[in-house]
Amino acid sequence: DGCIKAVGQADVIRNQFSEATFERIIDCSGKCVLPGLVDAHTHPVWAGDRVHEFAMKLAGASYMEIHQAGGGIHFTVEHTRKATEDELLTAFQHRLERMLRAGSTLVECKSGYGLNLETELKMLRVIERAKKSMDIGISSTYCGAHAVPKGKTATEATDDIINNHLPKLKELKLSGEIHVNNIDVFCEKGVFDLESTRRILQAGKDIGLQINFHGDELHPMKSAELGAELGARAISHLEEVSDEGIVAMARAKCAAVLLPTTAYMLRLKQPQARKMLEEGVIVALGSDFNPNAYCFSMPMVMHLACVNMKMSMNEALAAATINAAYALGKSDTHGSLEVGKQGDLLIINSSRWEHLIYQFGGHEALIDYVIIKGKVVYENERCETMSSY
Repeated sequence: DGCIKAVGQADVIRNQFSEATFERIIDCSGKCVLPGLVDAHTHPVWAGDRVHEFAMKLAGASYMEIHQAGGGIHFTVEHTRKATEDELLTAFQHRLERMLRAGSTLVECKSGYGLNLETELKMLRVIERAKKSMDIGISSTYCGAHAVPKGKTATEATDDIINNHLPKLKELKLSGEIHVNNIDVFCEKGVFDLESTRRILQAGKDIGLQINFHGDELHPMKSAELGAELGARAISHLEEVSDEGIVAMARAKCAAVLLPTTAYMLRLKQPQARKMLEEGVIVALGSDFNPNAYCFSMPMVMHLACVNMKMSMNEALAAATINAAYALGKSDTHGSLEVGKQGDLLIINSSRWEHLIYQFGGHEALIDYVIIKGKVVYENERCETMSSY
């Protein structure tokens, strides 16, 4: 059934299953078995390349300057609206495949490059199709409040989402056409303010969606306090979170999804991972894969978290497995190797698991197998010939 039947010492397991037959046995001598990685925050459905904006950022343009000049999210929205569902699906599947090869077995995937009902639904249908056609696990997020559409005020956009988008999502959920797991809003100065964010998140919660939103990234917005109050499952970014917000999140068991790639790419101040951990916040990690932070690899995210956010390797591994699964409401089935949980695991070509973090960008040679629901979904063709040292 794709779930883990037993975990323990080799000789105990051999005795327990001495009578059993197996389709395949993988010799893991000198290797390491780890839980499949969980990427708690991505934006992987879009069209249109933004490599030119990377040059602008390197020359000193800020995120908001590019956004206000019609770049950033608006540039991607324009291209995503024009793309067909099949074009979006093909690009999305390629991206998921690359995430899988880097060890991710469960990925949170957002809409949010439509900003109108028609394109948001197109993106959510693409995510739904990938869920059915691919091995990788997907938690889908409606992120229609990713930016204020051109020609609308934030209040008008908020009303449109509450009166039109969410009722339609509820209808499609009831008919079984689209299953959305989470609701997200970009709570930020010049985007959706605290009151608009509250209204949208509450309306999403009312139709059964988990709250999992962008907060306190570029300016202190009191997003963490709001999330704790609304019973949010997780809040992402949090570079500008207040001390009170950290305490509130710890009390509310609201996960902090930290995104070291974004702080690195935009040269922002790093999220206060150490302070959050000391206060008892559940810290998770995500790649924030999107045209602004083009990173598929959770091993690289863990490395950045250790170096730039001062997390230990143990903390980073927990944040990219069990805690990231918690942030998606899936920690009862994913994120650790325990009896009864889904059989999602990695086999790496080293006797020390730390190599997965230590080797920056080394995952392509290091990961021998990716297994989902007990089935080998990726096997590195070089795996018998390479040594991790």
